[in-house]
Amino acid sequence: MAISKVERLMNLVIALLSTRSFITADRIRETVYGYSGAASDEAFSRMFERDKNELRDLGIPLETGRASSSDPAEGYRINREAYALPAVELTPDEAAAVAVATQLWQSPELITATQGALLKLRAAGIEVEAPDGDVAITSTAALPGLRGSEEVLGILLSAIDSGRAVTFSYRPARSEPYVTRTLEPWGVVTDRGRWYVVGHDRDRDDVRTFRLSRIGADVMPTGPTGVVRKPDGVDLRAIVARVVGEWPAAGKATVWVADGRATALRRQGTVLGPRTVGGRSGEEISVDIGMFDRLAREVAGYGADALVLEPESLREDVIARLEAHLAPVEARKGADRL
Repeated sequence: MAISKVERLMNLVIALLSTRSFITADRIRETVYGYSGAASDEAFSRMFERDKNELRDLGIPLETGRASSSDPAEGYRINREAYALPAVELTPDEAAAVAVATQLWQSPELITATQGALLKLRAAGIEVEAPDGDVAITSTAALPGLRGSEEVLGILLSAIDSGRAVTFSYRPARSEPYVTRTLEPWGVVTDRGRWYVVGHDRDRDDVRTFRLSRIGADVMPTGPTGVVRKPDGVDLRAIVARVVGEWPAAGKATVWVADGRATALRRQGTVLGPRTVGGRSGEEISVDIGMFDRLAREVAGYGADALVLEPESLREDVIARLEAHLAPVEARKGADRL
């Protein structure tokens, strides 16, 4: 059965985004659903040319190049970094305009989207005056990179809005014990898919950055309201970038993959050599980090068939995702035993 042009284009975009090598037109015809039904080579060629032009007209960065050193045929791929949307930067006036627009979003169908929009603005350190006072934050589960830290984020943002300090237990690394910290929070920002709170650490009497996933569930506001505010001229994103800038944009990750598994991930990297992990044979591969959150999500999706060896921050992120995924399963097992 024939499929629509929109579905065919979507299949093509997914295929071209899923590989770092170039895919030939013949390979696309064989593997991308929507092209195999072309009656002849000429019909496929016309269809494919129209689709390529359509993608370029839409602003999708379609690249061409040789599929391999041994194959002179022209291939195609989408530049992932150019395809990803840049961070949205709003001036205070623009942020205020968004806040005013939320007055129109008061129906039950739209209120969750309204709350999410204001949450993201505040997390970026942008002052937003919500109409008729504050807009309650009832759900943060849909925001990427927050799994397991939703309640922590909600409490921190509430404290920032009210100008209060917070206390919480924190561990700099998974292998270290928790210690209690008292912070005057200035804002929450994201970097490579991870969330950080920035502020003045009263215990260290200095500016500090804390990763939300390492903050304990005991976080709570303390002290009077209205006494904490972000100093003028402070760039929260610049502070986080200096603290967590662990690798250059073209950094590499070393990942172990089991034999015969994680084929798509294996295609993205360069084989470094064989290695046995936990009695299973496999290979070490070097993979471009690119977008941190995307790679962490992909590796975690392979479960026990893929393991990050370095950098440590990526390894910890993948482990945290797996633990968060297993937590509800373990809870259900515990309930079944009762």
